[in-house]
Amino acid sequence: MCYSTRQTKTKQQLELHFRAKALTGERELENDLVYYHANGWNHPLMWILPQEAPNTITPAMWGIMPSKSVGADYKEYFKNPRTFGGLNAKSEKLFDHFIYRYSWEHKRCIIPVDGFFEPHTTPVKVKGKPFKVPFYFKRKNDDPIYLAGIYTTTSDGWNTFTILTKPATPRFEEVHNDKKRRPVIIDDESLGSWLFDGNDHSDVEQLMEDDLWEGELESYPVSKDLYSRTVDSNTKDIIKLTDYEEIKIEY
Repeated sequence: MCYSTRQTKTKQQLELHFRAKALTGERELENDLVYYHANGWNHPLMWILPQEAPNTITPAMWGIMPSKSVGADYKEYFKNPRTFGGLNAKSEKLFDHFIYRYSWEHKRCIIPVDGFFEPHTTPVKVKGKPFKVPFYFKRKNDDPIYLAGIYTTTSDGWNTFTILTKPATPRFEEVHNDKKRRPVIIDDESLGSWLFDGNDHSDVEQLMEDDLWEGELESYPVSKDLYSRTVDSNTKDIIKLTDYEEIKIEY
């Protein structure tokens, strides 16, 4: 599942790239929402392109909440283990889930990132536990990755979002070999189609099925500091290649 991303473009760079205007409201934005490692479990604010205003970028909190909830109370809301942070949503449940079914039609979004991290479970165990290694996924040409998401607007005006996932394609199954999932990634030519307000059920399903070909991506292992609770992993070099003898797949 996609719980960690990287987004190093400034607000001005994103405005220029998308030819969009930033709508920030009254929220204070730290460092233009630039993250070398955005840890979803911290529920960071991130830039999204919302369907309701597709020519804008706006901050939204990572971790979807029901629209009737109070966004400011997100810490209390996510204490419930059943929410599991609200970070990912299975695309297979998009049209039925009690939150998602109210967002798929008019509240789809794009989350632009440099790349994202997925866990790989090696065949080796350390102290009787699986040895997990983070892999970094990026585009081979270093263009942005456009993650597909949905969002809600809470009763106190917070935008909250989640990243859509689907069953793993071959490379993702090899790397993310435990859960065997991958994020839905909208290809460049389909950005407008994903944010188009006239899509029906079958249109949305088709866009999720025919998303970015994984052959446009590359992936490799990085430091386990990404998982550390005591080391600051929000650093430029967190995506530096790290070799592990325990890894038995090619990269």
